[in-house]
Amino acid sequence: MKNAETLRGTGARRKRALGWLVLSAIMLAALLMVLTPAWLIQPFRPQTQTGLEVSYRLKQWAPVLTLLASVIALGLMVWLWRGTRWWLRPLLVLALGLTVLATWFARQNHFEWMFNPLPLPAYARAAEVDFLADRDMVLAVEVKGEAVAYPVRLMAYHHLVQDTVGGVPIVATY
Repeated sequence: MKNAETLRGTGARRKRALGWLVLSAIMLAALLMVLTPAWLIQPFRPQTQTGLEVSYRLKQWAPVLTLLASVIALGLMVWLWRGTRWWLRPLLVLALGLTVLATWFARQNHFEWMFNPLPLPAYARAAEVDFLADRDMVLAVEVKGEAVAYPVRLMAYHHLVQDTVGGVPIVATY
């Protein structure tokens, strides 16, 4: 009789351990699904065609797959909660929280966070500029006799600037 109870207890422990393993794998997969594009597409880092394809594919599928991961993680958390010791329960909440956070992040456009226009650009006359070296590249625009130059080093991060040159509103982009 004791052997049957012991075997049943061992089987239940194995199922619970497998549940923890699956929960951890789902959480990790959801996080990787949203962090990989953010890692592969960074300002000032070279990108490969494969890296871009992977990033855009993940951005396309992440909203659906992370939602599925969150639902499964919630089910696993509910199932594991009852038999889990009180001091391990915060780990269940953390695993679910990180999975839900990945689900939220999958619905954000983090590229807009990284590449945004300057909110209040300030301009200086060429003679007053002390932050550019002679070798620095600039994006030059001339409209109706008025010329402006935008440092490529700054444009590489913000990618665009809204300005008025020669009385004409423009958007310069790089």
